[in-house]
Amino acid sequence: MSDKKKEPELGATLKALLKGRSLSMRKLSLLTGIDTATISRIANGKQQAKPDQLQQFAVHLGVPTEQLFQAAGFDVGSRRPEQDSDIFASVESIKEVLLSSNLFDRQFTAELVGKELSKYEQYAMTEEGHRIIVDGFNTKVESVNGAGPFIDELRQLYELYRREDTTPERRAIAGSALLYFILSADIIPDYVFPLGYLDDAIAVQIVAGRLSQTADNSEA
Repeated sequence: MSDKKKEPELGATLKALLKGRSLSMRKLSLLTGIDTATISRIANGKQQAKPDQLQQFAVHLGVPTEQLFQAAGFDVGSRRPEQDSDIFASVESIKEVLLSSNLFDRQFTAELVGKELSKYEQYAMTEEGHRIIVDGFNTKVESVNGAGPFIDELRQLYELYRREDTTPERRAIAGSALLYFILSADIIPDYVFPLGYLDDAIAVQIVAGRLSQTADNSEA
C-alpha cells in the first residue's frame, strides 16, 4: 500500500484549470488580487481557501462557483428544511459553526454587512429598487422553497415595506434587507451549507434592531 499523501481535491482542480487555461499562479494573483503565495498554499493543500477566494477563482477561471466549493469540501446543495430550523436558529449558532471550521474572520462582521445595507437603503427608495423588491421578492422566496432561515422575518419586512402607512425611513430600512436577500450580493453564497446564511442572518438582525430603534424614537 502506498503511503503517498493524496493531493487535496481543490488543489488538483486549481492546478488542472490553470494548466488548461495556460495561466500561472502569478497571473491568477494579478487577476484576483490574491497573493501568489496564498494561491500556492491553497493549491498545495497547506491553507484552506475562504469562500470569497473561491468565488474569485471561479470568476477568473471561468467555472461554476459550486464546482470549487465542492472541491474544497463544502456541502453544497444538501440542505434540508429541518436542518435550517436547527442550525439557523440564531446568529450565534452560525458563528459557532464558522468558528469551529476556522472560517470566521473580520470579513463576516456586522460592520461589513451594515455597510452593504447602507447602500441598499438608498437604492430601495429609487424606482428601480422598488421594482426589484416588488417583482423579485416572491420569486426569490420560491427559489429557496420558502424554507430558508429568516423567511418569516423577511416576509414581515416585505409587508412593512408595502404598507402605505410606513414612513419613508422605515421603508428604506426594510427595503435594504429585502434587496440584500433578492440580489444575492452575499459575502458567502447562499448554497454553501451551513455557511451561506451568516450574512443574511446578520442583515436581518441589524435591520430588526434599526426598525425597533425608529419605533422607539417615534414614541418618545
